[in-house]
Amino acid sequence: MELTLLGTGAPDGLPRHGCPCAACATAVGDEARAATALLIDGALLLDLTPGAAFAAARAGYSLVGVRQVLLSHPHAGPAVEFPAGLPAPGRVPDGRELSLISGHRVRAVALDSPGTGYEVAGPDGTRLLYLPPGGAPSGLSGPVAEPYDMVVLDVLGRPDALARLRASGGVGPTTDVVAVHLDHTVPPGAELHRRLATAGARTVPDGSTLIVGEYHEVPDLPRRTLVLGGARSGKSLEAERRLAAFPDVLYVATGGTRDGDREWAARIAAHRDRRPGSWRTAETCDLVPLLADDAAPLLIDCLALWLTDAMDAVGAWDDEKWAHGGERALHERVGRLVAAVRATERTVVAVSNEVGAGVVPATAAGRRFRDELGRLNAGFAGECEQVLLVVAGQALPLRG
Repeated sequence: MELTLLGTGAPDGLPRHGCPCAACATAVGDEARAATALLIDGALLLDLTPGAAFAAARAGYSLVGVRQVLLSHPHAGPAVEFPAGLPAPGRVPDGRELSLISGHRVRAVALDSPGTGYEVAGPDGTRLLYLPPGGAPSGLSGPVAEPYDMVVLDVLGRPDALARLRASGGVGPTTDVVAVHLDHTVPPGAELHRRLATAGARTVPDGSTLIVGEYHEVPDLPRRTLVLGGARSGKSLEAERRLAAFPDVLYVATGGTRDGDREWAARIAAHRDRRPGSWRTAETCDLVPLLADDAAPLLIDCLALWLTDAMDAVGAWDDEKWAHGGERALHERVGRLVAAVRATERTVVAVSNEVGAGVVPATAAGRRFRDELGRLNAGFAGECEQVLLVVAGQALPLRG
């Protein structure tokens, strides 16, 4: 089955007309995208967008052979431009199946939002799932019989849709995940492709033709990642993005709770509200057993708070205790954590503060924490396949 992407952008396209934002200003060449529309084997057109006939011509195709046009957007979706000679566009009711003379079978997939998803089986037996912008399948309570060969969806707008498909078996290791409905909320170019790669997805320029079932290698998510950054740099958000398209993530909060501290409670609530509902949370600093368990991906936020707890436990804030066994005890704890990271088979994304680039702390205890956090970060990073530094919301790869 052959798929030609006549457009890969959001309903308003990219760049948006008259929008002065940085993403729209740099969306030129292959990064400029018309509204998403799919032409399958020249016979089936999914979503009839403005300029579809010209887009097909630019890609070297004609719409003359199209036998069926199906719409996926809600009824209040974008305007439909209807070229002469095409069959009247329609919509398949949820759960119903349509057989085409071309040998394709199309089944409508119910969504958790307005609109219709389509599962297309080709004459060669390959299977494609296409979802409209902002849509995710509903009712995926049980496993899917076998993974789709290709899934085309709004990866960045609905990463949880990809997580659901992975949990049900609809997306497997060989499924080609293609991102469409791309809007100006994410900068184009290298940043766009980096974010998609963390979800195990890719995108292609408008007019690209793909073979459904043909294996396309996507960089695997590194098994161990350390995300560094200063205060309010966006490091926690970056870490969460890296696992947003994966189900059953265990979020490890090392900060715990602080009775009577409203500001701290507000911080914790903001983090909790931002996380997918399918994630589980554990409030603990006992990381070594979690790293030894080969289970769901682990997001640790953060190592600086883990170090605070460890320094509390060994009395590191007291000069006398530090000099008489506290320093040795702390380094043994850090050594056990680093060894556990080295040995883990679990996917791990950890967050830590990068300190020491500003004012030297005024107290010995403050300088001690700064120094020990630097050592912990260096040791942890040494066991990670990927290390990122987040500055002003921008992720800069240091390794991997």
